[in-house]
Amino acid sequence: MIGAERFEELRPLLFSIAYRILGSVGAAEDVVQEAWLRADASDSRPESPKAFLATVVTRLSINELRSARARREQYVGAWFPEPLLEDPYQDPDRAVELAESVSIAALLLLERLSPLERAVFVLQDVFGFTFAEIAAMLERSEGACRQLAVRARHHMAEGRPRFDADPREHERLATRFFAALKNGDVAGLRELLAADVEIASDSGGKAPSLPRTIVGADKVARLLVSVLPQLTQIGLTQEARSFNGQPGGLFRDSAGMVVSVTMLDIVAGRIQAIRTVTNPQKLAHLGPVVDAWSVHEAYRAATRKPQ
Repeated sequence: MIGAERFEELRPLLFSIAYRILGSVGAAEDVVQEAWLRADASDSRPESPKAFLATVVTRLSINELRSARARREQYVGAWFPEPLLEDPYQDPDRAVELAESVSIAALLLLERLSPLERAVFVLQDVFGFTFAEIAAMLERSEGACRQLAVRARHHMAEGRPRFDADPREHERLATRFFAALKNGDVAGLRELLAADVEIASDSGGKAPSLPRTIVGADKVARLLVSVLPQLTQIGLTQEARSFNGQPGGLFRDSAGMVVSVTMLDIVAGRIQAIRTVTNPQKLAHLGPVVDAWSVHEAYRAATRKPQ
């Protein structure tokens, strides 16, 4: 049996493993809770509680990922990982790997991997488990795990975005971005956007969203100032927050309920991508979520031209 105190010590690591494999806060929390229930019900006393619990969490996460990918075939529109406010696991020796691996760009890249490749990559490259440990977790040979790691690294290297870990510079750029947005400053926004910047939204068909991805600095800037500044007129407020290690904005209605999250992908001093999440199921861990359709109707009424 593993004591509750020891489990709580390991919870940050277990959640961080599950989140990187699943890309879902809620699913990761469920997996960690299930791991605790199994550990609490077991009479065995594992030599390494860390290895035992990491094994349970990894296997549960792989099973959940396979199921989630089957369900995702019917997902409406773009799919993004659930925005994460703070990664609970900290390790100064692996700070760069941890920060990079939790970024939305990296998580989307991990989606290209098979569940086993994703698990091996997360466990070995991000958290530093040995191949012997991973082989025991996955019930595969060390050679097979090494092959999975090689394939995973190849796929990740093919599309790996440049990672720019300068949070202060990111915060300054994000502040300028949201100020220009609030003021409807198209020229100011264009200066901050990469030439091939993309904006897309994830609603899962459960909230208003962009019908398609918009590409290009001028198109994106004009779209933003045509919509977001007007939302303040119906009481929406924007709170600067960091999601997945990158700056963004948490939008609330006049009652303080969550409306959406906007995440900025910043590389080399320019915004490369703007991702908005309005799917209420992906926002529930941030607090009470408003009915986004009612916000949309209020926006349309406020911007409707008089007859």
